[in-house]
Amino acid sequence: MGCCHYPAVKEGCDSAFTVDTSRITFGPGCLTEVGDRARALGMKRVALFSDARVARLPHFQKVRQSLLAAGLDVVVFTDVHVEPTDQSFLAAARFASEARPDGYVSLGGGSVIDTCKAANLYATHPADFLAYVNAPVGEGRAVPGPLKPHIACPTTSGTGSEVTGITIFDLLSLHAKTGIALPALRPTEALIDPDCTATLPGEVVAASGLDVLSHALESYTARPFVHRPAPARPSLRPMSQGANPWSDLGCREALRLMGLYLERGVRDAQDTEAREQLMWAATLAGIAFGNAGVHAPHGMAYAVAGRVRDFRPAGYPQDAPLVPHGLAVIVNAPAVFRYTASANPERHLEAAGFLGAEVRGADSRDAGEVLAGRIAQLMRAVGVPNGLEGVGYTGADVDALTEGAIPQQRLLQNAPREMTRPVLTELFRQALRYW
Repeated sequence: MGCCHYPAVKEGCDSAFTVDTSRITFGPGCLTEVGDRARALGMKRVALFSDARVARLPHFQKVRQSLLAAGLDVVVFTDVHVEPTDQSFLAAARFASEARPDGYVSLGGGSVIDTCKAANLYATHPADFLAYVNAPVGEGRAVPGPLKPHIACPTTSGTGSEVTGITIFDLLSLHAKTGIALPALRPTEALIDPDCTATLPGEVVAASGLDVLSHALESYTARPFVHRPAPARPSLRPMSQGANPWSDLGCREALRLMGLYLERGVRDAQDTEAREQLMWAATLAGIAFGNAGVHAPHGMAYAVAGRVRDFRPAGYPQDAPLVPHGLAVIVNAPAVFRYTASANPERHLEAAGFLGAEVRGADSRDAGEVLAGRIAQLMRAVGVPNGLEGVGYTGADVDALTEGAIPQQRLLQNAPREMTRPVLTELFRQALRYW
């Protein structure tokens, strides 16, 4: 009998799972707590990370004033690059090395929080840039010691970066995204204030919300932890452990909330109930995938975002081409889940049901189509592009996209079915257009 109704442990595989997360404070107005929280962590000189757009909003002054009122010295970095690159990470690390803070506060979306994580890492434990980057792109080196305390304050309801040990960036030489996944990167605390989402354009809510949806779907359908090879020693158990009973709890509720509130939250910025529930779903899915891991839609997304040519989405900065992370993920999702459904049809049908699909009368043979259809339905409802063609790709790009996705083995190996080069090529082809 497997743990918590999971399959029996395969020979040579792990029989236990680990649960980690940041300390979480959730609720309207909780940003005002940041000064007291920082002082309680022993901070005296704080590096406050944000981006130029957020720095112009009232949330930024609220956080800065809270830190100053607590008697803390504050140095500010607002040159975060939306969808960061290795070069923008290095610039942030140089700032942190020169500023010499004893703690960090990040206020913004995933790009800000990820940049702050990287700055903390490279300023605290300097190394060649690729030293900590996930293998096979980088060395995948472990962090030699603790990092400075970091309080993450998300302003978007999507990435979950405030509760994970993962930071993602565009490696310019590779023309694809990759990342660093280390437990030490997980922020010490997260202050999650849903009031921040009131200023978000609907297009940003849609993209970030669909990222949440795929976080939960990928974690829920990932290879189960009892089918992952056991680590050489317990301290080497990866964060991407595969689906497990803890991550399942967050995934189920996050999917239910997305099915109920995504369209409402995109349509009406004044719908505070919807936007608060989307923020909570993002937190739940972040904790879930921070302990289970995502798989192929995210692995494929790194190539989609990294090879962008001229797509400029509404609601985002228009100074450069950009495929926002949530869009880069979701354009792959229907094709992937149609393919992975045969590995565990019951889970795929359950997930579709949580999202609001009609599953009565459906059997295992229908699971992939039912789930893929519900995802596409939600994509259309919130006005996101129709597959890869909608973000500027054609069939001629499929081979290049495949080459960009292949290095993402940390993610691809977490999928419930094998993601070979031919499989990825076919999935990209199927993802070109859905309706």
